[in-house]
Amino acid sequence: MPPLLPLVRYAWGVLAFNLGVIAWGAYVRATRSGAGCGAHWPLCNGEVIPSSPTAEMLVEFSHRVTSGLALVSVVVLAVWVWRTCAKGHPARRGAAWALVFMLAEAAVGAGLVLFELVADNETMARALFMAVHLVNTFGLIAWIALTAWWLTGGAPVRLRGRGAEAGWFVAGAAALLLAGVSGAIAALGDTLYPARSLFEAISADLSPTSHVLIRLRLLHPALAIGAGALVLLVSFRAGRHVTGGPRRLAHALAALVLVQLVAGFVNVLLLAPVWMQLVHLLLADAAWIAFVLLGAHALRAGSRQFLLPHEPSPMPRVVVSAEPSRCPEP
Repeated sequence: MPPLLPLVRYAWGVLAFNLGVIAWGAYVRATRSGAGCGAHWPLCNGEVIPSSPTAEMLVEFSHRVTSGLALVSVVVLAVWVWRTCAKGHPARRGAAWALVFMLAEAAVGAGLVLFELVADNETMARALFMAVHLVNTFGLIAWIALTAWWLTGGAPVRLRGRGAEAGWFVAGAAALLLAGVSGAIAALGDTLYPARSLFEAISADLSPTSHVLIRLRLLHPALAIGAGALVLLVSFRAGRHVTGGPRRLAHALAALVLVQLVAGFVNVLLLAPVWMQLVHLLLADAAWIAFVLLGAHALRAGSRQFLLPHEPSPMPRVVVSAEPSRCPEP
């Protein structure tokens, strides 16, 4: 087995594991189990291991355990990459930033518990924490995905001199983040104020006397459709002028956006059941990762603008340097 291949597989595995942890965190919120361990962190009701756990306590405690394992996985990734890859390799920067965002993720999660912004808390402070949590989570999975991409052979990203082209991707990323934040707040509203019918839900959204978290739910569909349209435009432009793996990635991104929009519509019709919320979240994560990787390909060093035709576009390959213990030079 090539000496770099285990690290490549581990990096993609860390990404997959963290997606599972993110989905479980959404389950904790959707089932109002966030207060299962009380206002204690990192202990659970003052204990390392709960002695008389309730259902909510088990859900929250299991999320803490998996979150701790996720932190360990990113620490191992960062150490492994820095010990294996040569100085200047982009995977080093990616792993370092992944660790920074993972530590911030742990801090935000601890803050939610210690400030009791969980379970039935309906304050705007909780909504703001949710927004920060979502942005940080997207940053975390973006850097883990980029680290894995660069370990697989992806070229470093170069933004200098790529103003218009980089602008497309910056605008798309901002739109996806804004749609994600509004989605997190909408999901919080669905959790705190479940409706018994679609008519009741729409009436509550439009009522000026409803809680602000309910009225904010109307923003999400509009922002999601706008972000989806922009990302579809970027993916179609990119896919039209590249071949091979990057074209498939552009097409996959377009498909994910369309499926996500349909899933959002179904989520509304079904009154946001927990399982559909998890599907909706994982689709959003997958679309974000595909968008980030498409941007990394389009903005790679030495490439021409993706708006220009006939750009060679091979998928990155694992390249092992002459020195078995080192990543290839970027």
